This record gives sequence, structure tokens and C-alpha cells, in this order.
Amino acid sequence: MENKTVYLNGQYLPLHEAKVSVLDRGFLFGDGIYEVIPAYCGRLFRLPEHLERLEQSLAGIRLDNPHTRKQWEDILTPLLDANYDQYIYLQITRGFAAKRDHAFPEKIQPTVFAMCSNIVPFEGRNTGVKAISLDDSRWELCNIKATTLLANILLRQQAVEQECAEAVLVKDGYVTEGAASNIFAVIDGLLITPPKGSSILPGITRDVILEIAEKNNIPYAEEIISLDALKTASEIWLTSSTREIIPVVELDSKKIADGKPGPVWQQMNQLFQAYKHSLD
Repeated sequence: MENKTVYLNGQYLPLHEAKVSVLDRGFLFGDGIYEVIPAYCGRLFRLPEHLERLEQSLAGIRLDNPHTRKQWEDILTPLLDANYDQYIYLQITRGFAAKRDHAFPEKIQPTVFAMCSNIVPFEGRNTGVKAISLDDSRWELCNIKATTLLANILLRQQAVEQECAEAVLVKDGYVTEGAASNIFAVIDGLLITPPKGSSILPGITRDVILEIAEKNNIPYAEEIISLDALKTASEIWLTSSTREIIPVVELDSKKIADGKPGPVWQQMNQLFQAYKHSLD
């Protein structure tokens, strides 16, 4: 059973008792950021890296970090249950505003909310999923993990309505990422992922994969990928904190290679799972 205790502004309380004002800027404007942190056997996965990304997102929206890294660890750890693979959802908004005004309030008291949920194994992880390519209609600061996700939601919904698991986003003919994932491709034997920048969210799982590739002599590169090049790939993967590494076996109604998860994915998935368990 999932832990239904949540953290809200200094208190641990049952989820049904957690309340936020309708004048909170997160509710009125989507004025906030969030972070998703996996946890295995009660231990937060790559916590320093997640907190570094949290700090970058806060700086990106000009909101002071309300806690130190040690304080964050102390706040989040009590929410975990060591008997399950879980993830923390952490959200920080600019807080209560006395009136609705686009400008920042003079006095800011951030709203801090965190909850823990069990990770449900993604059904298509071992068999592969379908994806479609769509124009990237999001704003220009995708490296900020902002709560304003309406564009991502609409893009993902288009994919779902076409019986696909994800939308592969394309800007000016080049692939950026998925609506809620980073993207990898194996092209001519080289594992490639788009470089970091304002057009993609710097995924923690993405970074782990690159570290594993380097340690295991898997050729890789951080390079731009055109949509045309992506369609020649022998393998395509989508990565995220909760879904981990998902092979794409069909893109825009066309099979990728033989329509099955490829050998590089098989190797990387085994190495990734071994890495996770090595941290227990």
C-alpha cells in the first residue's frame, strides 16, 4: 500500500488534509517548478543530481531555494517505504499572493509540497512502444522543470489518441525530446542523444545512461538528430525517472528495424538495472 502521508509547508499530514489556497501563484499562474526523484529500497536515487536540477530550475524562475540539500534529504526521506520502488514528487511554487498580479509579490513565502508514490512497472518496457513525431510547440526554456506543462499535456494527448505511448518533439527539423522524456537513437552503431540546452530538460536518467555507456565502451555522442536521421535509426529509446529506458519499436506507423527492442537496448537495460541494485 502506498504511503498517503505527504509533506506540506513544514508538516507531515494525510493527503486528504493537505490544502493550498486558491490564491497560491502555482494555482493561478502555474508559477512554480517541480522535481521527480526515484527511490529504490528506501534510498533516493541520484539525489545530489536531482537537487542540482531543482536548484537550476529555481534559479531559472528567480525563486530562492527554501532549503539546503541536507534539509531536503531530511524532509523527503520520511515519506519513503523501503519495501517498494517509489518516486518523490516535489513541487515548489511562489506561494500565496494577496491579489492576482503577474508581477512577483513583494513578500514571498514559497509553497513546498512533496508526496511519495509507488513506481508501477511500465507495461511496454520489455516489448517496446509506438511513438509519433509532432512539432515542438513548447516555450523556449524547456530546461526549467516548470509546472506549466499544458503544451506537454496536449502533445502527449495527441500521441495517446493515436494509440502511441509518447510524442517525439521536433523543432526546425531536429528532434528535441519526448513530451515527458529524453530521447536516444542508435544510428550506424553510435548511441546518440541531443545535447543539453534550453530546448530539452536535462534528464538524470539520460546522464546515467551516458555514464554507463562510457564505462562499458558503448560508443556514444551528444549530437543533434534530424528527424530524417532518426527515421534511419536501428534503435530509438525514451528515458525518464519513472519509466527508465523504454524502447520505441514503431515511429509514425513505421517499424524501427525489425519492430522489436534492439541489442543495444538489451545491454543498456541490463547495465542500468545492475547499477540501480549496486546502490542498495
